[in-house]
This record gives sequence, C-alpha cells and structure tokens, in this order.
Amino acid sequence: MGKQFVKKRGLTNSKMSNKFDRNKRLRKIQEENGAHSSSPSSSEEASGEESSGDAVEEIIYKEPSVYDNLLMKLGSSSESVADAFKMRQRQEEGRSDSEEEGVGGPESLSESEQEDDISGEGTDSESRNCTTEGTLQQPGSITIREQNEDADSVASDTDEEHGLGLNGQPSSEASAHASSFHEHFGYNLSKEEVDDLSKKKLKYEWELPAVDMSNCKWVGTGECFLKDDNLYSDYGLKPKLYKHWLDIYNKSGGNDFHSSKQRSFFSLCNSYRDILHSNKKPFYLKGQEEDSNIMETYLMHSLNHIFRTRDLVTKNDAKVAKNKGSAKEGIFIGDAFLDRGFTRPKVLILLPLKSIALNVVKRLIRLTPDAHKVNVEHIDRFCDEFGTKKEEQDKDDDDASQNIRGTRKSNSQKSKPSDYQILFGGNNDDNFSIGIKFTRKSIKLYNDFYTSDMIVASPVNLHQKMTKAEENKEQDVDYLSSIEVLIIDHADIILMQNWSWLIEVVEQLNRIPSKQHGTDVMRIRQWYLDGYSRFYRQTVLLSYHPNPEINAFFNHHCANYQGKVKLACEYKGVLPKVLLNVRQIYERFNADSIEKADDARLEYFTKKVFPKIKDSIQGGIMLFLSSYFEFVRLRNFLKSQNASFCLLGDYTEPSDISRARVWFFEGKRKTILYTERSHFYHRYKIRGIQNLIIYSLPERKEFYPEIVNMLEGSHNMTCTVLFSRFDMLRLERIVGSAPAKKMVKSEKGVFVFC
Repeated sequence: MGKQFVKKRGLTNSKMSNKFDRNKRLRKIQEENGAHSSSPSSSEEASGEESSGDAVEEIIYKEPSVYDNLLMKLGSSSESVADAFKMRQRQEEGRSDSEEEGVGGPESLSESEQEDDISGEGTDSESRNCTTEGTLQQPGSITIREQNEDADSVASDTDEEHGLGLNGQPSSEASAHASSFHEHFGYNLSKEEVDDLSKKKLKYEWELPAVDMSNCKWVGTGECFLKDDNLYSDYGLKPKLYKHWLDIYNKSGGNDFHSSKQRSFFSLCNSYRDILHSNKKPFYLKGQEEDSNIMETYLMHSLNHIFRTRDLVTKNDAKVAKNKGSAKEGIFIGDAFLDRGFTRPKVLILLPLKSIALNVVKRLIRLTPDAHKVNVEHIDRFCDEFGTKKEEQDKDDDDASQNIRGTRKSNSQKSKPSDYQILFGGNNDDNFSIGIKFTRKSIKLYNDFYTSDMIVASPVNLHQKMTKAEENKEQDVDYLSSIEVLIIDHADIILMQNWSWLIEVVEQLNRIPSKQHGTDVMRIRQWYLDGYSRFYRQTVLLSYHPNPEINAFFNHHCANYQGKVKLACEYKGVLPKVLLNVRQIYERFNADSIEKADDARLEYFTKKVFPKIKDSIQGGIMLFLSSYFEFVRLRNFLKSQNASFCLLGDYTEPSDISRARVWFFEGKRKTILYTERSHFYHRYKIRGIQNLIIYSLPERKEFYPEIVNMLEGSHNMTCTVLFSRFDMLRLERIVGSAPAKKMVKSEKGVFVFC
C-alpha cells in the first residue's frame, strides 16, 4: 500500500495543488499592481457578473470547492469568517487587500489575551468545561508576544532540524525518518485513491522477526519499510527529544539504544502506519520493563508529533506575520502553509483505569525535555485525583468489591493473586479525561480540550460526553475532529469494560465539526476539508492478547493509507501451570460459520453435555463462560429445564454472590454459572467444585489454570472443555499453537490432556 501511493505522489500533488499555485498567484498580483490604477468593487467581482471578456472569465471563474462551500456556510454566522472568504476570493482572482474597498486589516488579539503558546491552533481559555467553544481566531492575527516566541522557536528548531527545505517541504538532504511526518501529512489523497482504500482488502506481504521476542514476528502490508538505521542518526526524532530520551535510557542502565526494543518499536510508530501489538506483557504480570518500554516509546512518538506540528505552525505564523500586507503575501497560499486541522488536539490516548493514566502522564512529563517543563501546572491536583484513594478496609475481601464498573475499595486483597493486587491496587475509576497542553516552557494539565495538544481519557468518559452532546445541542465533542495519532493501550482490559463504547468513540473521531472552534480556516489542510482525515489518522493498538473483537476493530476501523503492521506469535500454552492431576477432555463441535458458532455451541451443550449432568446425582458442577451473552442464554436454558443452579455473573449483587457461593458449597444448588468478566474483577475462589465444564475458553490464558486448580480437594474431579475451529485464538494460548492447529484440523473430535 505504501509503495502504491509513493508512485502516484508526483501526479497527484500537482493535480491537487493547482488552486494553491503560489507562483501563479504572485504573477497575477504583480500584473494587477502594475496594470491597474483602480479596480472594480468587491461586490461586482464577487458576484461573478458576466462580461464580454470571455477568455478572462474562463481563467477567473471556478466551480466552488468544498473549501469555498465551507467558508460560505461558516460566513453566514461569523463576520470574521465571511471576511476570510472574501480574502480567499481576492486571492483566487489575483487581487491584493488594498483593492478591496472598505476592508481593513484583521484585528490582532491583545497581549493580555494570549499566553506563551507554542501552537497557533485555537485560543486559550481557562474554563475547565471541555465543551466550551473556542474563540474565533482572526485569520493571520498574531500578537507581539507570539512574534517573539515564534522567533525563538524558529531559531532553536531550524528547518534543517526537522528536515524542511524551501517553503516547508522536505529537503533532499533530510533523512527519510526526519521527513516521515511531512511526507505523511503533506500528501493529498485523490478521490480515486480513497475509493480504492475503502474497497481494497489489504494483504500482509512481508515479515520480520520482532526484537527480544523469539516467538513473534512483525507482518505488514505493502513494501517493508524497516531497515537498519544509521547508528548515528536521530531515528526521526527531534534532536532535543532524542538527546533527552537517550540520557534517560543510559541512566536506566541501557547501553545499546540502537538495538533496543524501544528504538525498534519507535521505527514502527514513526512510519505512521497503523500498528497492532497483541502480545504486550502487562506490568501486572511481571512485565513491568516491557510494558514501560512500549509506553515510553509511544509517548515519545506522541511528543515528537506534537512538537513537529508546533514547529510547522509557528514557523508559518512567523512568515505570514512578517509579510502581512506586503506584495509577498500572495506567496503564502500554497500547500506548505496548510498546516492544521479543525481543532487543536492531535493525540488521543485511551486507557481503562485512572491508575494506568497516572503512570502514563507521569512518564510523559519525565520524557519531556527540561526546557519545556519549567512549570507543570496542576500536578498536585492530578496526583490527588488519579492516585490511590484512602478508604476503609472491608472485613470480607470477597464482598468488598462493588459493581463491575464501579470504583473498588483499596483492600490489601491478600487472598487474591499477585497480578490482581498490582492491577487493582491503585485508583480503579474508569471514568476520567484530562487535556494536556505544551507551551514553550510549561506543561498544562486539566487544560480546556479545545486548546490542548493531547487528550488522555477512558472510553467510558468520552462515551458519556458524546451522549450528553446528543441530548444537549449546546455541547459538542468537536475536539475529536482532528485527532492524527490514536493510541489505545491495555485494550484487553477495555474488553472487560465495554468494547462497544470504544468503537463508538473511535467512530466519532475525524468528523467535520458542527461549529467553528478558534482555528484559522485559511490554514486547514485540504484533506480535512475533503473529509479524508480518517485515512491519515494513525492508530496504535496495544493488547496483552489477540481477540476477534480486537482484530475486527483493526481491520474495519483503522484505514491509514500508509498501510498496517501487526504482530504474529506462536504460543507454548499454559497447561503446565495446572497443578492438579486432572484429565482435561476437549470436545470439538462443528460450526459452519462464525455467525453460527454460538448457536452450534448451545446446541452441542444441550444435546451432548447437559443430559449427562441432568441425570447425575452428583452436584458441584461449575459452568464457566467467557461472555455475558453466553451467560444469559445458558441461564435461560437451565430455567426452562427447571435445573437446580445459582449465578455468579457480571451484574450479580454482592449479597446474592455470597448466598450463591454458600448454597453451592453446601450442595443446596447443584450447578453454578461463573463468567470470565466476574472472575477478572473479583477473582473468587469457588469451593465445592467436583465437575468443571468450560463452556467457552477464557480470553485471558492465565485464568485457565486458575479455574482448573479450583478442583483441588475434589474426589472425583473432571474437566470438560468445549471448542470449535473458531476458538483458535483462545485455544492456542492455552494448549499451544502446534497442538491447537492439530486439534482444529484432526478427524477426531475428542482430545485428552493430563
């Protein structure tokens, strides 16, 4: 895919940039200045009145573009935007500002209304309401303070530093890595290419071994872009960021950054391709180093993206301000000066819990060079709100937890597994969001979303804001309209919350906003106006394990024109972690398609498994299910059969859970239903199990030995597992990749592990 578009770039760029041809406009301005001592009024020229000069009319008249229509629409409700539309008309016709009668220069905002902002997108508001509209910025307006800071920024971050040549285009001397930002976002997709992206099914054509993961490899679409970088290059990072990151790496004990996992994964991120990393060992499963390295890398990529965006905007602001009102102003019309989206936020990081967000933001601050974090605003408030809350200890650990989505009490939970204690040992609130803004010398936490560079939030929180915006038309979520880098970390935990909410949030990204939010409409990139921004957005999806929902999301909601890269792994399985000498009988049922797999599973259970346990006198039967949907179907079936059972589901009340566990242990109920999601949030240890039936394998492989080991103390313990060929992803993580392939293809339908 990447190769396909590289080959077309020359033709497409020349075609798309005709109306932004700066040389042609400059010639027109010079001709007009020299040949006319007076000009027609703006009303006559804007009306498109016919005349006898047919040849001249053919050159000047153009069919209104999407950009023109947008300006006209916004102009109907905004005087400043209407002025911007008139300015655009004059530029298209080759006239200078002085030829427009009765129009003065745009007013600049006073110095007191501006801060030491490092990006020209949006104005700063101290309001903490994330739905507050930004103040409309006058096109081309700039303050004295902004001019001084832009000069400082341009002086410190030269064009050579970020690979820019004349007019902001990548220079031939710049490395491929240094220009990947400009290469990716400076390219204009044609309608034919967009149609091709929407229809074409991508093929993974290359593979490379993953660093420090002997059982994994990276596979990607298009041509392989990974290569052995120059040992002395900055790998596409801004020099200040690279130097700071290298210092942190060396101080932490690293001695070969070039061969490190951080450098390798950053090369993937810097390609601006969509990435699926589905084997990231999390911090709570003794993967602290690996988890931190991956987090550090995507945060550095985010900083690099924000700072490069900032540099491009401030450099163009300085050039426009310097030549404002002069004859050279006609130069600043081309693609090089289209440098922004509809709103300022460019990076969105979605996380499941506040405790994880605390670590991410702290690491982000650490990775920011010292010169840019002289002051970190509201850091104390952030640590208080996202840190561990002091709550009373509950007497019963098992009953201490609240609802599946609520904030849980910070008990020591000594009886729980160590990974549970680490994951849920902090602030487990899943409803949060915070805007982060980078100025020249400070980092602002709790910043208004519309003037933030980055948003760190949970899908739960953003989904609530979307719902409120639908109910109240005065509110909106337009700050999601210009996200260029989306990072979803710990997707496997989000699966345990509400995956459909995540999908709805992502579907809301990159939509044309409903209102004007303080950006210079004359500087919006063309592909934003064409509605193609989702094809430019990079999505980095990080998970502990692969999953059909995660794979479907990556296939259908990640449409980056550069292509995709994902991790493919072989698994050894977790059967050796089963400590008991129990026969584990795997029974395969047949399903014609993945859509019919659930019905086929239920049918197999009702006809092959349930008759055996229905006629049995023995109780102590636990049915383990991986989803709430299966839980409901099986509960309804058992009700219809007047079976003796109790429930331990996702939304069962704590008092009912305690009662069910006692009934099951004492034999008052023959069967108990237990879901994976309930086990994830509670880690109950069920006593009295004699016969374990795993209706569907757990997504999290470490749960399998935990569940099977609950048979400890049973005299006639048995374990039965139902599976089909569509359970391959879960099956290979539990029994191993090689055995799983044989089990789904074998003519036999029953397999036994001891």
